[in-house]
Amino acid sequence: MTTTRRALLSSIAVGAALLISACSPPSNESSTSNSSAAAGGGAGSSDPKTATSAKDLGGMDALVAAAKKEGQLNVIALPPDWANYGEIIKAFGAKYGIKVNSAQPDGTSQDEVNAVKSLKGTDRAPDVLDIGMAVALANTALFAPYQSEKWADITDAQKESTGLWVQDYGGYMSVGYDSAKVPAPTSVADLLKPAYKGRVALNGDPTQANAALHGVLMASVASGGSLDDISKGVDFFKQLKAAGNFNPVQASSATVKNGTTPVVFDWDYLQLGHVKDVPSWKVLLPANAVIGGYYAQAINKDAPHPAAARLWQEFLYSDEGQTLWLKGGARPVRMEAMTKAGTIDKAASAMLPAVSGTPQFPTQAQLAKAKGMLATDWAKAIG
Repeated sequence: MTTTRRALLSSIAVGAALLISACSPPSNESSTSNSSAAAGGGAGSSDPKTATSAKDLGGMDALVAAAKKEGQLNVIALPPDWANYGEIIKAFGAKYGIKVNSAQPDGTSQDEVNAVKSLKGTDRAPDVLDIGMAVALANTALFAPYQSEKWADITDAQKESTGLWVQDYGGYMSVGYDSAKVPAPTSVADLLKPAYKGRVALNGDPTQANAALHGVLMASVASGGSLDDISKGVDFFKQLKAAGNFNPVQASSATVKNGTTPVVFDWDYLQLGHVKDVPSWKVLLPANAVIGGYYAQAINKDAPHPAAARLWQEFLYSDEGQTLWLKGGARPVRMEAMTKAGTIDKAASAMLPAVSGTPQFPTQAQLAKAKGMLATDWAKAIG
């Protein structure tokens, strides 16, 4: 089921790149990478655990051979219906003959980090992580640097300079709703009306889940607040609860399908997935609060299958892996580069929700500040 897991370039550049390529990057103050650094500029190593590129191991053929020898890959918090991960896992396993062990598919980004720590030294520890940026930046000491062959296609703002984390796919926060059960909202404020009593849910707890955190950010901007001060977003959900409209159930594919959560704050690519189960499901991207965000990939520095972990990254950032995300409704990080190269899947690209209004991507400082505020204020507001 869909899970809870889930700087700033100039606003002109962000908006233009997004509307042209649907892949405008959020920025990060700590990222100072040099795009001209060739993928694989590491010191050289024959040990997959310390390899910073395929070149360090002698090239892709050598990396593939080492990964096949390990024979397994441990992933975590990757539900099959999240950004097409079911097909991605299947394709990787079939291509390389590697068994993918998928643990805790409904886990949060924080659950991933907790597993890395608690399972350290065991063969059950996660090899790789797919996490929200706030959690990624707080845990870089757990990651191994790695630069895939497509490193140069990824903008400096979307990767840590040595490859400790690299953004992979993203989208926009939205309001999804079952048009057969509730009237069509035209704004976030509409959700305070009596017609939505007991029906509005988040995808998780915003103090732990990246998707829910961005839902509060969207509510803040839509309510006249900002990404710098999300108090109006917290107040919106406080009002939502007082009106009896807030539904504390964690939204998922199952709750959408069975009608428990007919209105959901979530990423647009996850909302698109609900249409398969609920044909009457519609998606609203509020023009006054277009909030975007990307997830990131990271390799556990103590990965029990270090070669397979690095091959996984190579696969995800290849045209094949990026296209699979795109077919899942997400905007892959190399979308602009693939569009320029003529390798983009035009049909899948055309299916992405249209965006109106000015996109905003929260900086890592803003995310950290928002998370700190939620840690103290969310429970008071929601109980």
